[in-house]
Amino acid sequence: MTRQPHDQFAKQYLSELLAPLGTVEISREVTDEVRQIDLYFAPSPTPPTEPPNLGLLSQLVSNPCLIEPFRNQPSKTEIRTCLLKLLSLQSDLQRQARRENRSLPETELPRLWILATSASITLLDSFSAKLEPKNWSQGVYFLPEALKTAIIAINQLPVTQETLWLRILGKGTTQQQAISELLALPKEHPLRSNTLELIYSWRITLENKENLDEDERELIMNLSEAYIQWREETLLQGLRQGLQQGTLQGQRLVLESLFKVRFGNLDEELLAVITALLKLPPEEFTRLTLQLTREELVAQFSKTEN
Repeated sequence: MTRQPHDQFAKQYLSELLAPLGTVEISREVTDEVRQIDLYFAPSPTPPTEPPNLGLLSQLVSNPCLIEPFRNQPSKTEIRTCLLKLLSLQSDLQRQARRENRSLPETELPRLWILATSASITLLDSFSAKLEPKNWSQGVYFLPEALKTAIIAINQLPVTQETLWLRILGKGTTQQQAISELLALPKEHPLRSNTLELIYSWRITLENKENLDEDERELIMNLSEAYIQWREETLLQGLRQGLQQGTLQGQRLVLESLFKVRFGNLDEELLAVITALLKLPPEEFTRLTLQLTREELVAQFSKTEN
């Protein structure tokens, strides 16, 4: 259970970054025993003329690959399970190629990238994982060549722009540093706004979860700076748009924007809540919108009109 919020964010976040470059499949099933790959990526046959600069992440996805993110250091069993997914998928692709009477070169078989917030020397040695400093960054450890697998120890990556988009998936001070760098990017940066929105949603998901453990409470703190920044920028943007359209309509726009960020699509219940909240001063409805859960807002305000 402790991996689920991180997994969900990681899959959404990586999908957002990689979508312009090719086809992204989340939770792809492989046969034999049904297993789900966290994220499968295949580069587009016609890449965009101006692809996003994802640094090291772009290097990882230059060929078809599986990406398996872990919030904590994976165990040996978890790594072996990832390898099973890779081998099962490779077998599927080879069977498909035989049915289509074509060959599937070794170079076209997908790779496996295991994104670990940390990886001990003991763990890496147990899989004979080694650095390749001539071609790859510090922190990227390759298993023997035939396995087509690497473990990326995110906490060991150099603190550079090239590694930023992977370090956001780190932990503790590694993640804090990466989020600070994200916030320092120009507001017009093409990836900044969408990434902040995903972080905002991630933090909301964690806040609404019951019985948080110590790691999840620490994660909420790590995400707080980005959460506050996104909330303020969203409010300012909504207010600016609202002022251009009239006072009451502008306030509704602000509320609808906040509700969409927090709860997703607006349904009849939430629209009724918005109508009721608009009877309050802006400072009051903004505070309630940010503090109360969906259930609390519906219970308190959806029946106001009746």
